[in-house]
Amino acid sequence: MTAPLESTKTANYLPFLPLASELEALLQDPSVRVPPRQVLAWPGGGSLFVMPAHDTRLGMSKVITFTPANAGSARPTIQGDVLVFDLRTGSRLRVLDGPTVTARRTAAVSLLAAQKLAPRPDGPMLIVGAGVQGRAHLDAFVQGLGVKEVWIASRSADSAQALVQHAQHLGLDARWTARPQQALDHCPLVVTATPAQQVVLEGSLRPDHFVAAVGAFTPAMRELGPALCQQAWREGRVVVDTPDAQHEAGDLLQAGLPMDQMPTLAQVLQAGAARRGPVLFKSCGWAGWDLAAARLACPA
Repeated sequence: MTAPLESTKTANYLPFLPLASELEALLQDPSVRVPPRQVLAWPGGGSLFVMPAHDTRLGMSKVITFTPANAGSARPTIQGDVLVFDLRTGSRLRVLDGPTVTARRTAAVSLLAAQKLAPRPDGPMLIVGAGVQGRAHLDAFVQGLGVKEVWIASRSADSAQALVQHAQHLGLDARWTARPQQALDHCPLVVTATPAQQVVLEGSLRPDHFVAAVGAFTPAMRELGPALCQQAWREGRVVVDTPDAQHEAGDLLQAGLPMDQMPTLAQVLQAGAARRGPVLFKSCGWAGWDLAAARLACPA
């Protein structure tokens, strides 16, 4: 497993607010090239992901494993590294801890989307899933949006309580809930961050809701109930992180939504945020986000 020092050093390179700004800058950089990621399924349900990208200065590849069977154990579900290279010389500049990059850039993407799209970005906030991504999103939204109140829902009461204690240590009004549907009524800012194969959040959305769904990244996975997704599409807007989500966003695919009509985050940022009704932001991951992290960790 990755040494804690490697994770800490990588996190120090990637503060959330500068990372969100770097993500926005990357979306405006026409030199960025991101080929399709390669996914090799392994016996037993695990997978190997190889995700390269480059701009005019840096090349990088994230090589990680995803092992769902590790959930609930001492081993992380995501392990691996991000290799960063100088395009001019081919020299390796840095090796970043893959799970830390994944957690922080995913939370920073959600932060960027919330900064631009959330009707009430200061919360209160509901987080469904108290693992690595849940904590990263809590930290990112506190630092970037000034969230003061958070509700935590998780299948594991111990994990939920640990995240509640972390939030309280940050000075938040934090509590655990066994009924995320009820907390949804109270919290206009929502993040779902579970490796779910079945629905973990249902209910009706208010016009001021912003939901960032980041846990499901294959067609077979889903976190959100079909009715919730359909309401967001019908009454507000559904935004995906990249065009790849058309084939990967299990929540939206299983809700029967017209994936070819979904605007991407880059398109929304270019056009400006039209604020009407609830917003559902669906994030499936992209090597471009890892390249933004590499750019921040290896400044010119």
